Amino acid sequence: MSKLILGIETSCDDTSVALVDRSGAVAAIKTVSQYDIHEAFGGVYPELASRAHLHAILPTIQTVMTDAATTHSDLEAIAVTRGPGLIGSLLVGLSTAEALSMGWGVPAYGINHLRGHIRSAALEGGITEFPAVVMLVSGGHTLIAFLENEWSYRLLGTTRDDSVGECYDKVARTLGLGMPGGPAIDRAAARGTPVLRLPRPMKNDAYEFSFSGLKSSVARHVETHPDVSVDDMSASFVAACMDVLAAKAERALKECAPKSLVIVGGVAASAQLRETMSALVERYGVTLSLPPVKWATDNAAMIAMAAWDYVERGVQPDLMPKPNLSLETP
Repeated sequence: MSKLILGIETSCDDTSVALVDRSGAVAAIKTVSQYDIHEAFGGVYPELASRAHLHAILPTIQTVMTDAATTHSDLEAIAVTRGPGLIGSLLVGLSTAEALSMGWGVPAYGINHLRGHIRSAALEGGITEFPAVVMLVSGGHTLIAFLENEWSYRLLGTTRDDSVGECYDKVARTLGLGMPGGPAIDRAAARGTPVLRLPRPMKNDAYEFSFSGLKSSVARHVETHPDVSVDDMSASFVAACMDVLAAKAERALKECAPKSLVIVGGVAASAQLRETMSALVERYGVTLSLPPVKWATDNAAMIAMAAWDYVERGVQPDLMPKPNLSLETP
């Protein structure tokens, strides 16, 4: 049996545990959602999130180990998210990983959540050709980076305010579409027509992003036109987001001349984004690397996948929580 890495992801509101081998094959995974806990708040309530992780984490680990018929002797390492994320949620995963490491005699690696997302494109046999341009678009982060290889990261730009995924969620609430906002917006957009001209903030400003103005524009329009079609507004909002993301990606393709464009993060599950980026790479003759849709959102498989890079290089990041961990930090 191939050695496995046990991945633990508790950076925000989902408790996720997975077992992944070096090829990216996922032997078992379980993710416990906290959706019902936070729905009434319209977002994640940090204290409740950490309490829910405490209740879920050990049973979830046991379930995953049982599902894969695995014991600790089959493990190469334990990988756990150390940041960025909510401090209380991170501490639950980190303390659990440290305890298991001591009890089982298996090394534990603190993994950068952002690098986990980027390595999600390698799950289930996915291949990224280097050098690569990576765009991470999620509920907590929006950034674009250049990678010489899976170890060398250079940040090109990030968001100055809201992430694109956060903007999706807030617009969904404005339109009464509920949570999770991304899939709800995408479904409504597929039924609508982008007839409303919304702003494209910072579309032509290098690699920096800004989405708060777009979110506010939607809110103002809904306030002054309460009878606006939700489907058309959704379609118009999505079109604005796609224009901005495509413009940044195209700039990077021109200036960095990569072999592949990697799109990761929760918004990478969007059919509209996948279609937009597929058309873009076809024009530039580069490979589009995307995680399978089920691995686009936060999950422990991507954390385990990222850990294999560290294991093979003999680098063992510590288990100190770092809520504001940057992409460039291993």
